[in-house]
Amino acid sequence: MNKFKLILAFAFWTLLTAVSCNRDDINFESPTQLLRFSQDTLFLDTVYNQVRSETYAVKIYNNEDKDVLIPKISLEKGASSLYRINVDGKAGTDFTDIPLRKKDSLYIFVEIAPIANAPEAIAEDRIQFQTPAGNQHVTLFSVVQDAEFYIESKTNPNILTSNTNWTSNKAKIIFGNLTLDEGKTLDIQKGTKIYFHKNSGLKISKNAKLNVNGNLGSEVIFRGDRNDTRYDTIPKNWQGIMMDANSILNMNYAKVFGGTVGLEMNQTTATIENSIFHTHQEFGILAINSNVTAKNLVMNNSGEANFGIFKGGTYNITHSTLANYWTLNSALPGLGLYATNEFVNGTNTEQGALTLNVRNSIIYTGNDNGVLFKPTTGQTFNYSFQNSLLKLGSTSNYTIDAGSIKNEDPKFQNYFTHNMNLRLKDDSPAKGKGNTGVAATVPFDIVKVSRTANPSMGAYQ
Repeated sequence: MNKFKLILAFAFWTLLTAVSCNRDDINFESPTQLLRFSQDTLFLDTVYNQVRSETYAVKIYNNEDKDVLIPKISLEKGASSLYRINVDGKAGTDFTDIPLRKKDSLYIFVEIAPIANAPEAIAEDRIQFQTPAGNQHVTLFSVVQDAEFYIESKTNPNILTSNTNWTSNKAKIIFGNLTLDEGKTLDIQKGTKIYFHKNSGLKISKNAKLNVNGNLGSEVIFRGDRNDTRYDTIPKNWQGIMMDANSILNMNYAKVFGGTVGLEMNQTTATIENSIFHTHQEFGILAINSNVTAKNLVMNNSGEANFGIFKGGTYNITHSTLANYWTLNSALPGLGLYATNEFVNGTNTEQGALTLNVRNSIIYTGNDNGVLFKPTTGQTFNYSFQNSLLKLGSTSNYTIDAGSIKNEDPKFQNYFTHNMNLRLKDDSPAKGKGNTGVAATVPFDIVKVSRTANPSMGAYQ
């Protein structure tokens, strides 16, 4: 028996020695060919000081018929680099003797985390690869923008307690809710970018005023803080702009996208011009008993409706394009316009009289019906459509004037939000069909093209 145990032990140690002699690192050799990369330049999206970027990846390929050991992979700027890399599961800036199997590949993960007041507007560095076959590199490139932070916490309610003016010299990044105090004014100048972290929003208190002063090519941007462009067409990245009772909104040349409700107004007086709302989980604009004048308003891709009206109010929508091709959740109706006298406030149902005028506009959706009205018996529900192209379902018996068009495709250039262009094709039925008198009240379209002669329906001439 002891002899058998001795033989078994000898066999075990012999096997262990054989296995240990076949360790991977013994078989790896120096590369004799240049490495191949998935890309020679890695572009990271714009990032903001003190905010870590998304994680990006570049792939290294070993085309040789042998396992190789890469002597060195490093960031050119070393520890001072704004970038950080992860090689073979290890984070750092400098790596040695990295194994790579024959005909195999290896990921290098890259991110950038600029420090406060980073000295460079363009962050560029290189991942260097040193092998006997030659030195190679992959260029890393990103734009770094200075930013101002507004962070709500238990000790900081994040309230603007005085009149405030925002300019484009710094992006505004909001964590939690930022509140404009009662009776105060927030002016936002052209080109300013406001970014919201998940579940964050901007609250305009009672009797306060929000002035958004953008311009063509220098629009004021409201969006989530995830800068990768794929988030441009994903909703619920942030909450939205919320306007309280008796607040005032003047908005010109704004872009609002990627939220839950882009703009929520409660008894607000608002003028919205030359602005674009798209990709919101519920409503692009939700208005409760408000007074809204909208001109050259462009909307698309909202789950419930682009424009939702509750508890009545007064609304004049002129030369606007409310398209909705929502496909993210088929359970949601994806309306262009919804209007009702009712609003459920907690457990109470409130009512309000409605006056709605839609002129020289387009309301069109990918679904059977683009307009849904739910008036309350005994409540005032006045509406009119003038020279507008409308998508109306078979059960929608709404009154439209002789100059309006029903259920004809407006033929947008591109209604997909990732490359949205709601201009009209030359053969669109909405071309030249607007009312000239109405067009005279909005003589230029959203891109400042004159529409005083042969005006088209919608925001684009």
